[in-house]
Amino acid sequence: MSIDYPTGHYTVTVSEHYFTESPSSDAKLRELTLELGGREVTVRTAAGTFSPTRLDLGTSVLLRHLPAPEPGALLDLGCGWGPIALDAALRAKDAEVDVEVWALDVNSRSLESTAENARRLGLGCIRTVRAEDIPADLEFTAIRSNPPIRVGKEILHGLLSTWIPRLAPGGRADLVVSKNLGADSLQRWLAEMLGDGFAVTRTGSSKGFRVLTIHRGTGD
Repeated sequence: MSIDYPTGHYTVTVSEHYFTESPSSDAKLRELTLELGGREVTVRTAAGTFSPTRLDLGTSVLLRHLPAPEPGALLDLGCGWGPIALDAALRAKDAEVDVEVWALDVNSRSLESTAENARRLGLGCIRTVRAEDIPADLEFTAIRSNPPIRVGKEILHGLLSTWIPRLAPGGRADLVVSKNLGADSLQRWLAEMLGDGFAVTRTGSSKGFRVLTIHRGTGD
């Protein structure tokens, strides 16, 4: 399997997984009823995407620790079938906050699922995109992610070092990572990689997961 990220071309030998670009397995569509954005919604998921049978525990932990969306561009990094993007758009709609949600993934089936769920819920502020679709000069008020730890450290670091620095001044990124999959070491690496002008802290811990928050200074 070949994954093309903006930081380079990597070849990873694995069975088909949620980071496959074009899944060839049966989509096995299903509907889930769950709470997002403070309400009960029904979404459609497909096999070959991340956690298609339920809202995974890590994402659930992340959503409980997130602040209300602020105006501007919000990046859902690795959107899957869309829970983080949908939650942000629903909360912004209720608060009448002008947010443009960029739902980014390498998996075509994930992008299709997120786009369909956005249509079903009437959320026109969600854009489903690949990396090359995002304007090079766009900065994000917020970045939210349950990052794909299992793609391996090299690709994961390339992904985060590409997108986290694109926080706008005063912007905030929130990531959820399992403690057993290296949350604490990732926190240290992020702080070293980002350097001055960014603060990396742990803002939540629940059910074996850490919520890591990155703030970018205003530069004043």
